[in-house]
Amino acid sequence: MKNILVPTDFSENCNKAAELGIKMAKLYNSEIHFFHLMNTPVDWINLDKEKEKRYPQTVQQIGSARADLRELGLKAEREGLKCRTFLEFDGGLANILKHSGHFHHDFIVTGSSGTQGGVRELLGSNVEKIVRKADVPVIVVKNKEVSFPFKDIVFVSDFLEDVSEAFKQVISIAKKCGAHIHLLRVNTQTDFNSIEQGLNPLKKFLERFPDLEKYSMNVYNEPAVETGINNYFKYNDADLIAMCTHGRTGFLSLFSKSIAEGVTNHSELPVMTIHIKK
Repeated sequence: MKNILVPTDFSENCNKAAELGIKMAKLYNSEIHFFHLMNTPVDWINLDKEKEKRYPQTVQQIGSARADLRELGLKAEREGLKCRTFLEFDGGLANILKHSGHFHHDFIVTGSSGTQGGVRELLGSNVEKIVRKADVPVIVVKNKEVSFPFKDIVFVSDFLEDVSEAFKQVISIAKKCGAHIHLLRVNTQTDFNSIEQGLNPLKKFLERFPDLEKYSMNVYNEPAVETGINNYFKYNDADLIAMCTHGRTGFLSLFSKSIAEGVTNHSELPVMTIHIKK
């Protein structure tokens, strides 16, 4: 991991994401970029200095954003990290993804800005789209305080599709953190069977990773996937939830769009999504 992007709106949870980004960058000895996207009432880039005076509130907001970015940059530099900050105007998802692609980021870390933790509240509607379209793993930080290095990572899948490449990303982080990986499969009414039968896809999947040591296999029989995930977390600790996405269709077959977004919306734990190309 050489380069981490942290899009931020300076909310409490985005600041927690920034702290996580700094800790991850330090662990991996990575460069870190802080990126703030700001909407202005006019085309600010092409506005001359004299006309800027007509918008004193916008000038003040820009000054505040630059100061906040500078403070984040100083925090990273105090940890010995190479850091860059970026303030862009009147863009959206395309700006963030273009920026990430241009600088070849390996990871995106951001936070939910609303008290409800809804995906649609993250930096406007952009993070929901980033989760679906980013080619690199995305961690969304929620209301719960982040524990890092991660000690318990839950990887949720039905293990019927090939999620090996995504799992390699999880293994990489787990090894770096010394974390235990908990593989979780939820049997629903459509594929209800015994726990032992439910373990078979996990056992077959793990044959591809014979050197994996710190892991557990978990199967829940529940009427709905999201219910199974929620019940799992009632009785088990975790620092991070990891799931897979397809760019066009959203989350893998285990999850309908609403289930995946429900988990990401309502879980207070950080959620990592990993894009898989079909």
